[in-house]
Amino acid sequence: MNFLAIDYGEKRIGLAHGDDELLMPFPLPCANQPSEAERLAAIAAVISRYRIAHLIVGYPINMDGSHGYKTREVDAFIEKLETQFHLPVTRVDETLTSYAAESQLSAKRKGGRNAKAHQNHRKSGEIDSLAAGIILQDFFNSR
Repeated sequence: MNFLAIDYGEKRIGLAHGDDELLMPFPLPCANQPSEAERLAAIAAVISRYRIAHLIVGYPINMDGSHGYKTREVDAFIEKLETQFHLPVTRVDETLTSYAAESQLSAKRKGGRNAKAHQNHRKSGEIDSLAAGIILQDFFNSR
C-alpha cells in the first residue's frame, strides 16, 4: 500500500510518500501554490502519480496534550481531504517534527545553521516536506 504524509500549513503543505514494503519516507516538493484549491490540485496529482491509498496527516498536539486552534484548522483541512479524495486518513502527532527536520538539514550542511540558509529552506518548503517524511516514519514505526 502507498501512503502520502502531509505536514499542513496555511502557505506550504509538506509532502512525503512511502509504501508498506520499504517502510521508508521519500520527501516530495511541497505544495506551495498561491491558493488552497491549487495546493489541493497538487496533492491530487501526487495521489494519482504514486497511487496513494492512505493519507497520513501531521496532527498538532500541544506539549501538554491539549488541542488548540491549529488542531481545529488541521481537522477542517482533513475534512476537505476526505471529501475530495475519499481515502482513509490517519492523524499522527507532529510534535517537534519541524524542529527535527531543521536539525537534519543543519547536520547535512556541515557549517551548521545560518539564518539565510534556514530562511531559504523554510521558503522552499524543504523543511515542511522533511517534516512530512518524519511524520510518515513515525507512522511506519508505530505499526
